[in-house]
Amino acid sequence: MSKGSTNTNMPLPSESKAKAKTLVVDKLDSSVSIDMEAPEFKDFAKSMVDYIADYLENVRDRRVLPEVKPGYLQPLIPDAAPEKPENWQDVMKDIERVIMPGVTHWHSPKFHAYFPTANSYPAIVADMLSGAIACIGFTWIASPACTELEVVMLDWLGKMLDLPAEFLACSGGKGGGVIQGTASESTLVALLGAKAKKIQQVKKEHPEWDEHTIIGKLVGYSSAQAHSSVERAGLLGGVKLRSVPADEHNRLRGDALEQAIKEDLAAGLIPFYAVVTLGTTNSCAFDRLDECGAVANKYNVWVHVDAAYAGSAFICPEYRHHMKGIETADSFNFNPHKWMLVNFDCSAMWLKDPSWVVNAFNVDPLYLKHDMQGSAPDYRHWQIPLGRRFRALKLWFVLRLYGVENLQAHIRRHCGFAKQFGDLCQQDKRFELAAEVSMGLVCFRLKGSNERNEALLKRINGRGNIHMVPAKIRDVYFLRMAVCSRFTRSEDMEYSWKEVSAAADDLEQSEAAEKQ
Repeated sequence: MSKGSTNTNMPLPSESKAKAKTLVVDKLDSSVSIDMEAPEFKDFAKSMVDYIADYLENVRDRRVLPEVKPGYLQPLIPDAAPEKPENWQDVMKDIERVIMPGVTHWHSPKFHAYFPTANSYPAIVADMLSGAIACIGFTWIASPACTELEVVMLDWLGKMLDLPAEFLACSGGKGGGVIQGTASESTLVALLGAKAKKIQQVKKEHPEWDEHTIIGKLVGYSSAQAHSSVERAGLLGGVKLRSVPADEHNRLRGDALEQAIKEDLAAGLIPFYAVVTLGTTNSCAFDRLDECGAVANKYNVWVHVDAAYAGSAFICPEYRHHMKGIETADSFNFNPHKWMLVNFDCSAMWLKDPSWVVNAFNVDPLYLKHDMQGSAPDYRHWQIPLGRRFRALKLWFVLRLYGVENLQAHIRRHCGFAKQFGDLCQQDKRFELAAEVSMGLVCFRLKGSNERNEALLKRINGRGNIHMVPAKIRDVYFLRMAVCSRFTRSEDMEYSWKEVSAAADDLEQSEAAEKQ
């Protein structure tokens, strides 16, 4: 081209930029994949399934409590995310190098802390499917199967517990169930429903009172042995909660609850909510629901039953006597993700009349409305968050692939192991039970001062072979041995007791040396 010639086909600058951008996009689309493709995913997933199975089947061989210090992980990984993709084989290698050194192995038969967190292969596979479907089931139309399976699974589960028909959707009444994330959420949801119900009631009786005045007078109740999440629900709900002393067996009794209610009525307060715990965290004690429920009903107080751990045992008929009085309850909750082989999170909650919760939480923007509203539950109105995963799949898989009989057998085995450990404790004259052996929990202590038992627990956990946590009731410090793993065998109870005994021997030798 000569210097004086003009190219009439030369694009304008803006057209040139647009064309260049199009070329880049076309090049990316045709030659560069930003996703893991299905064949590679299958290889990765098969490798992970093998790893998971090997990990769980051999978890008893790992040190139950890690030896790392805070901040251990940061030096093991880069300071920033990689610019280019890595291969999955390198990620797999880093699980043992980076993650496992800092894992407390909750599913080891040597883990006896807190309460169990459930785990099973059917539930793990169900979570894989849930992750693949990846719906956010806040309304029925957002994924009808997500909502409808949950409705049916909560009916299945309620029937397994022999809950009153008023709690079940299949009864044709108002009641129904929902999967919450935790028992703490259920306690708060029930409190907010009870709060809304009582405010409406009092407004009718005292139209001259504003809402702020009414809320300032509301008061709820729980046992002094109730979980700390109950107190936290009161803080989040902006209401007063009163801790009522338990009896000598760590149970909330009806007469103590009634006395507290009468005192508050005399002081001009408005009782509105009572939490009855079936299986307390400290000692797995059972509040007297039959007594407390009757009292609460008498004073028009909402009764919420927190059976987070022990509720799984109610699938066994021989443990249902603890539920006596369940017909007096307004809401009931337990965690299949604790003791019923359903992986976290899956906290089952039932309400006799969900409308109080639904109305309290009902924010209904146009973009969430749909033509089927009212024909099926929109579970976003039954919970604190908006989004929710397809958690009912875990229940469906576990209930079908285990069956009720095998789930009952699992519960009974754990209760038997706890009795075995309790018997070993009582055979050693240095020890005593701090409470009656209850479900899968043994509360025990070395005879003597609290300081001796603190020193004992420090030695037990320091050895790293088993893991326990303490509790304290009426200023008496004791150790808790919870049966947690589905892999537990009778010989594991013997092993754990030998660890406790060896730690006690070490403590006694240290005490003797100090006296010399």
